[in-house]
Amino acid sequence: MAEPGKEKGEKEDAEDAAALAAERRVRAWAAAQVARGRRVALVTSGGTQVPLEARAVRFLENFSSGRRGAASAERLVGLGYGVCFLHRARSVFPWARALPPHGPALLDALRLTPGPPPGVAAAPAALPALLPALRDYHRATEEGALLAIEFTELAEYLALLRAAARALAPLGSSVMFYLAAAVSDFYIPASEMPEHKIQSSEGPLQITMKMVPKMLSPLVRDWAPEAFVISFKLETDPQILIDKSRQALEKYRHQVVVANVLESRRTSVIIVTSDSQTPLSLSEEELAQGMEIEEKIVSYLQGQHTAFIERKG
Repeated sequence: MAEPGKEKGEKEDAEDAAALAAERRVRAWAAAQVARGRRVALVTSGGTQVPLEARAVRFLENFSSGRRGAASAERLVGLGYGVCFLHRARSVFPWARALPPHGPALLDALRLTPGPPPGVAAAPAALPALLPALRDYHRATEEGALLAIEFTELAEYLALLRAAARALAPLGSSVMFYLAAAVSDFYIPASEMPEHKIQSSEGPLQITMKMVPKMLSPLVRDWAPEAFVISFKLETDPQILIDKSRQALEKYRHQVVVANVLESRRTSVIIVTSDSQTPLSLSEEELAQGMEIEEKIVSYLQGQHTAFIERKG
């Protein structure tokens, strides 16, 4: 059996190697985007997993499904961006949203076809949404416009974000960081984490967690100082939403906060900058037509990014 310290060191070494490999991948992919004349967006998506034990059996999670990040990635590709999609494993993926959810709904959408050899086809009712999604996905991948990188645990996400930011920094103001991932605010440092599974026989569990180091500050200051950076602020109390968003802009010195309230996040947001706040919402007619709020968010932010590049130029 490995010593506890050694085991943790090996895990950290593996994470460092994965981050270095990711940085090389992103750097090569970004060069191809520049050659094609594309702007680049790094979209982070989904929630982070925070382990409670070194040999993790238990974790802390949040409710994020990654739907906003996936929908936004689709829109950005459609507007001509190359998108590096840094996403939680098994979260919602661009264009795969057109598939029914896993379980009976997915199985019911499939049909057996007679052989020989027998095969599988989509049910006609599933095709209206699936066909355009498949077409757009294959176009994006064939043109190299989508680079997907997975993470699971919080430490993995932070290392990959840093690696990707360093790879994209040479692109300057043409890079958009669209930080839609729901990153945990709290964690247990590896040095304070129990090695083995926490035993319920020891009684009620009491956990002391530390604050997760904020990545916006080094991202804006050191990793990609010329980039256009967008963060997201979700609150349950609408009374504090704008103040919290402005505090974030003042503290981290980035360009935009997309502010939203939990209950209405699918239909309305407020785009907050240092000198403006712009509400975006879906009308009843737009909702009936199946429009998503991400279409308005991404379209608005594309304009903001263009203005940012012009000011920098």
